[in-house]
Amino acid sequence: MAGGAQAESVAKYAADVPENVLTSDVVETDSLGTLEFFDGMPKPETVSNIYDNLDLIRSTTAFLDGMKIASLRGLLMGYASEGVAPNDILIHSGLMDARSLWLTPNTTTIYVGAHLDTSQGPMVMDVPAGLLGILDDAAFDYVTDIGALGPDKGEGGKYLILPPEYEGEIPDGYFVFESKSYDHWLVLRASPDPDGSTEGPVAKIKERLNIYPLAQADNPPAENFHDATGRQYNTVHANNFHFFEEIDAALQANPTGAFSPELLGIFAAIGIRKGQPFAPDARMKKIMTEAAAIGNATARALTFSPRDPGVFFYEDRQWNSPFQRQSHLFLEDGARMLDDQTFFFYYATGITPAMTSPPVGAGSIYEVGAKDVNGDYLDGSKTYSVTLPGPVPAKNFWSFMVYSGQTRSILETDQKSGGVDSNSPDIVANEDGSYTVWFSQQPPEGKEGNWVQTLPRKSFHVLLRLYGPLEPWFDKSWKPGDFIPVK
Repeated sequence: MAGGAQAESVAKYAADVPENVLTSDVVETDSLGTLEFFDGMPKPETVSNIYDNLDLIRSTTAFLDGMKIASLRGLLMGYASEGVAPNDILIHSGLMDARSLWLTPNTTTIYVGAHLDTSQGPMVMDVPAGLLGILDDAAFDYVTDIGALGPDKGEGGKYLILPPEYEGEIPDGYFVFESKSYDHWLVLRASPDPDGSTEGPVAKIKERLNIYPLAQADNPPAENFHDATGRQYNTVHANNFHFFEEIDAALQANPTGAFSPELLGIFAAIGIRKGQPFAPDARMKKIMTEAAAIGNATARALTFSPRDPGVFFYEDRQWNSPFQRQSHLFLEDGARMLDDQTFFFYYATGITPAMTSPPVGAGSIYEVGAKDVNGDYLDGSKTYSVTLPGPVPAKNFWSFMVYSGQTRSILETDQKSGGVDSNSPDIVANEDGSYTVWFSQQPPEGKEGNWVQTLPRKSFHVLLRLYGPLEPWFDKSWKPGDFIPVK
């Protein structure tokens, strides 16, 4: 606090006012400069300055804390751009590649997705056996697992998704879930056949998988499948002013109960309300554009250069994850770890408890590598090696996938796989059972089967996945190596 001293009161009933309660007539701040008051009342120029700053704070908070909503909306908008109507099914029958922009997908499993919409009433999902999936709501909150980690235990079955406050009859024979939103993202994955072909698994999916209204359960309509293999489309949320338009679209499409009152309050403070047009004036649009830039930079720092030791799995490694606290709600000691939440939703999609603490030998774990052993960002102009000591504690298989520092989707190269895994036909183990993988523009001589392509002047980051992680992973007796620059 700065400025003139408070005049001593001469009132008969004068209080002994502590200095820390008073506001001086002139207050100097590093962020906002000089703030001026008349005996505690902010002067007009200060009021204007303060409200601009408050709108910037609220808008930046809306970006960071509303990211999960925009992320799910981005997926639904991406599907719509491919002509996939709500409750139709999108499938990558020929596996994923870099032409389709998704947050950190893999290229080893068959992806199936849908915009499940209950705005017209309860919806049935008839799911075949052998799939692994998740259903999340419009706030990107968890609804249920599907498949081996869901109530059908991998045997398939019928799921009934009820809209909010549904009061109708609920028939027997379904796995029933009531949701707080109308919009949902369904994502399912299936494994190719042992020879790598996808025709058989895709045929089985199309034979049974169906999403239809409960009202048509006696005579379900045929499902509409849309094959997105090799298609150029985007499911990643915006990082500019358009982000707030995505938030508005989500609010208009869902009941207010789909989102927390705190988030709705943040959105309302910047002019985003259900049932009202979102039409910021020039001043507010400029502020929100700046907030998106600040929020985007903040999310990138939290994701690629985290300062919290709690996200690192090992004290002496660069590998990290927003799930180190093993909570899909990002809770620790009753507190929501907002930086972890931002990290996850900026980087990935699909929220489920199974991603945070899978049973030993089931599910999968994910670790992010964006820096080398020296703490420098991974650079596609350089060559790196990384070694996984043997035996790698994965019951099923392990994989490395490489992603763009810009899009967080598969790095665009001439290598369709965008990575390598223990099922790759040409991968070679070291004599001691460990595996060394090389990341570079061209494969080192004799290392072609253990090579992942990068591009010059392009940043990249890598996800290490262990499918069916075993005890040495959990007790940390096994450690993956860091990225080592090779000269």
